[in-house]
Parts: sequence; structure tokens; C-alpha cells
Amino acid sequence: MSQSHQVDLDGHKTGSPRSSQPEEKLTDHQVWMTPLESAFAKAESKLNLSRRRLLREILENSEDTYFLSSRELAKRYKVDTATVVRTIQALGYERYADFTAHLRSHFVSRITPYTLLKTATRAHSSLAGRVEQSLEMESRNLHSLRSSLHTDEVIALAKRIHRARRIMVVGVDFAFSLSSLLAYALVSIGHDAEAPGGSTGNLQQKVNLLGPKDLLIAISFGRCLRDTVDSVTRAHKRKVPTLGITNSETSPIARFCDSSWIASIANPSFHGSYVAPLAAINALLVACAHIHPQHTLNVLRHKEQEFRTGTRWYSPTNADESRKFEEESHEQAG
Repeated sequence: MSQSHQVDLDGHKTGSPRSSQPEEKLTDHQVWMTPLESAFAKAESKLNLSRRRLLREILENSEDTYFLSSRELAKRYKVDTATVVRTIQALGYERYADFTAHLRSHFVSRITPYTLLKTATRAHSSLAGRVEQSLEMESRNLHSLRSSLHTDEVIALAKRIHRARRIMVVGVDFAFSLSSLLAYALVSIGHDAEAPGGSTGNLQQKVNLLGPKDLLIAISFGRCLRDTVDSVTRAHKRKVPTLGITNSETSPIARFCDSSWIASIANPSFHGSYVAPLAAINALLVACAHIHPQHTLNVLRHKEQEFRTGTRWYSPTNADESRKFEEESHEQAG
């Protein structure tokens, strides 16, 4: 589940480098490229105009092309199958299967709610069938997470959280639900954590307050939102350790963070599924709570005392209100 990078969350060297090229030689544009885009960029000057045009069409419409055979692809763009094969070989691919694997990876990294729903509607299925498919995919995502999630990695991150002075969790749009849940839960067990919302400027200023003793957790999927990725790159300049939760090892979050957890969000819905990322977060919270259980219990004991004051939970203000509520409930049930 965790991708190997040059450094771990404590700055120690580990695993293989993020890129075969030295990081300092990569421009911002190159780092954002998918492997297929990189191959195209390297070969573009050697390709004739018709091949360049064909490849651009394929890349720009990857949601309609990643699943096609070479013959189907040729038919779509009204060229010979041999032309498709030679064009792909000009990019450095020996097999069509290798090209389509990178094309699918390109599609996943560039996915949007529109392309996600467009792909899902391609399959002819009943509404009930789509609901069943959604539940089945949720189950697969969880199974994939469980087979790849290493408990040692979860425990290591929990220990890093316990040592951190502050924890910032960055998630934007739909992912804000995950970032706010994680931050709120960490605060509940005694950590200084937050999931800042609001404008880009507010997020940037919050990151500027972080330092090497802090931790930034970034959550984003698919193409990844710029504000989230910018938070990671800004954190790196301040030598802040970073951890990403994303759905692809080639996503910007996976590339830029010191380490990353991969959790699938595959689902026929337009917004994807957060079941697997949420399961990963829950596993992390379990580890955080049990690293030093006595400390966690002390924090929660104070909350328990506050709850017992009666201000936390709903309670009828008087006997008449309570009786009225019970009568109305019985009437509705009858």
C-alpha cells in the first residue's frame, strides 16, 4: 500500500528514488506528466504530423480509448491497424499491452467526475444493476486495501503522529470530509491537529506555520487538486514530513509526498468511493489510540465527565415534554 520513496517520514533514506532522473533536473511540468505523456514528449520531435495528431487525440480522449484493442482504436480514428502499432512502437513500446496499461494509468490520473460518470454510463445496465455494482466495487476496494495495507506502516505513522508537534490534514472538496474527520478524531485523543478550510490563501498561510517537527497529511485522488499538491510542495520547502493518501502510485500526491498510502476509490458514482480511504484512516486512528492507551483514556475521561453534565446529549427539559414526545412517537408508530 505504501509507495517507496527516497526518505521516510523521519527523513531517513529508504527504498528507491521517485524517478530515474535526478529530482533537481525535473521541471514542474515534467513532474506532473504521466508515463505516457513523458514518452510522447521524448518522441514528439521525431514523429510526423499525422502521428502526433493521432497520439494527442488518444491522450485527450483516454476515457474512450484505454479499453480498445489496436484494431478498434484504428477503426475509431480511421487509420490502419499497422499505423497504430507503428505509432505506439515509435513511443518505445514493444507491446500494445504495455501501451494500454500506461493509457489506463493516464486515464485514472486524469479522471474527473464527468469522465468517471461517462465511463460508467458506457456499460448498459439497469439502475438496480448499477447499485449492485457499486456495492460489489466497495467490497473489492476494501479487499484490495486489506491485502496491501501493512500494519507496520500504520503503526509507524501513528508513532510519527504521536511525536509531531502539530498535524495538518489537507483535503479539498469531497476529500474535505476525510481530512476533517481525521483531524477531529486526532484532536479528540489529545493531538494538536487541524484540517484547514476556506481560501487558498488561508491554506498557504497555515502550511507556512509548519516546521520539521510537524506533519502534513495530504488527501487527494485522480489528477489531484492543485491546492492539496501545492500544500505538499510548500511543506517540502519548509522540511515538513509529508504523508499522502491517494489512489494511484503515479498521482501527484504519491509522487511528491515522502510516502503514500494507496486506496482505490473505484465506483460507478460520479464522485468515486471513499470507503477504502476511510477504512485506512480508521486503522490509523485505532493505532493512534492504542500506542499510549493510558494517555488516550485520560483525555477521553475528561470528555466523558463533560458529557455527563447533560449538555452534550439531547434530553427533554421537563417531564411534560418527555411525555408529549413519547405520545407522539406512539401515534406515529400506530
